[in-house]
Amino acid sequence: MHQPLPLFQQASYWFRRAQASLLDALPCTQGCCQCCIGIFPITQLDVLELHRGLSQLPSDNRTAIVRRAREQIAALELAYPDLRSTPNLDEWEDSRIDVIVERFADLPCPALAIDGRCSVYAFRPITCRTVGVPVESDGMVHGACTRQTAVPIIRPSPSVRTELDRLAEDEAVALSILRQAQPEAGDERLLPYGFV
Repeated sequence: MHQPLPLFQQASYWFRRAQASLLDALPCTQGCCQCCIGIFPITQLDVLELHRGLSQLPSDNRTAIVRRAREQIAALELAYPDLRSTPNLDEWEDSRIDVIVERFADLPCPALAIDGRCSVYAFRPITCRTVGVPVESDGMVHGACTRQTAVPIIRPSPSVRTELDRLAEDEAVALSILRQAQPEAGDERLLPYGFV
């Protein structure tokens, strides 16, 4: 069984604690893939973990995932030609990234299998490991999945929020270290680029 890198283990542990603190009120179940639809930025750390996962898949599975990612990249670059020369999002304005994400909100993750399972589950990005838990920041609740908004949203305890903040700090440190080792890699890319 694959053991994720420590930061990814920390994210999975955080989700399990948050889920337990919510008395299993999260609707997340195996095969539920609502949160696997739509693109979003992932970090270069996520890209490295996805590549580790792809390298362990049977070649036909890996080929199919990479093909789907390339098809999505072609569609993205047709709509936003700047992505061809600048796939790293570091210099992109947040508002422009938001527009791209919204425009391509119906794209399934390239690793999403027909049965609704993640083909690279053990190697999934940190965002995928933490999505679905509603957290409150500046009086706004965010992070709840669309299925959860159909039921009353229960917020996790403040200690769970503190752990999420700590996870974000640890991720920032790990990205800083990676940036020093690979300055050309950038910090973030859109999800499909993480598979190629």
